Amino acid sequence: MLIERLLIVGHGSIGQRHLRIARELLPKTDIRVLRHQKYESVPEHANGCMNSLDEALAFAPQAAVIASPSTFHMKTAQPLAEAGAHLMVEKPLAASLEGVEQLLSTCAMRKLVLMTAYNLRFVRSLQKYRELIQSGRIGRVISVRCEIGQYLPSWRPGSDYRLGVSASRKLGGGALLELSHEIDYLRWIFGEVTWVQANLSSQGVLEIDVEDTAHLLLGFDEDSLGYKLIANLSMDFVRQDTSRQCNAIGEQGSLRWNGLTGVVELFSAGGTAWEQEFAYTLPSDESYVLEWQHFLNCIRSGSTPLISGHEGLATLKIIEAARLSAATNLVTPVVKVFRA
Repeated sequence: MLIERLLIVGHGSIGQRHLRIARELLPKTDIRVLRHQKYESVPEHANGCMNSLDEALAFAPQAAVIASPSTFHMKTAQPLAEAGAHLMVEKPLAASLEGVEQLLSTCAMRKLVLMTAYNLRFVRSLQKYRELIQSGRIGRVISVRCEIGQYLPSWRPGSDYRLGVSASRKLGGGALLELSHEIDYLRWIFGEVTWVQANLSSQGVLEIDVEDTAHLLLGFDEDSLGYKLIANLSMDFVRQDTSRQCNAIGEQGSLRWNGLTGVVELFSAGGTAWEQEFAYTLPSDESYVLEWQHFLNCIRSGSTPLISGHEGLATLKIIEAARLSAATNLVTPVVKVFRA
């Protein structure tokens, strides 16, 4: 399928990145931007800009990228799907479960591609990490420790972080939603999560109305031997020493992924030090370009994306269970996602 008309919804930092990459990959496509703020000029790389959903629907895009705040995702994605547009929706798929099942149903009925944009799945070092774990390099995994932390004011220097999406409850901010990449890739590597025990808190140092710290215990489906893996996940906006890593502890050693350096290391059973297994310095746009190429290939072939709408929904179910667990101080089951 040749995409002649493409819509980018949202023109924040991630919307601008999507627009730039789309133009590189689709040089002849008519690309328009839908944004709520009034514009004085057409954004670079775009053919036009609009302020209303009615204008966007009249444009009749064959594909659209939803890169607005997550609280608005379903309000634009559903009408676009009903109009026949293939969709790539930025993570998280939505800020809540409301409307998500309807969107999945519409896309399935219309035979539309619905992809959730968790670009970390296209990071080569994380792919290698998953491959080594699933090939049995450290034997059966018996424990997982995962963390993501970065000081929120340092995310976009020069702008007031308190005015951004990440800091705003009404825009779908907070550590759980904004840092949900980790939840997605833990599912991808280790399997389905069946229960959550969570603690969410705002430590007060950032003056924001969402949680800046989240600590989760995730229980996974039992394996073929009847064992049930548990992962410890820490997520925060307050850490000054930026960290993104996952450590899988196995019967035959430990395997560690560093998402900042692109290095995968092995500590073998009986060993005395970590040894490098894989290293790859990631160009800033590479995972997003690979994500885009995958999206376009799925449209052309009619195949299901690696991170489908159902995958995005499964992560949202874990987030909802974490919210309930934190509110009740109870271990909370995760509602299973049934795929058509």
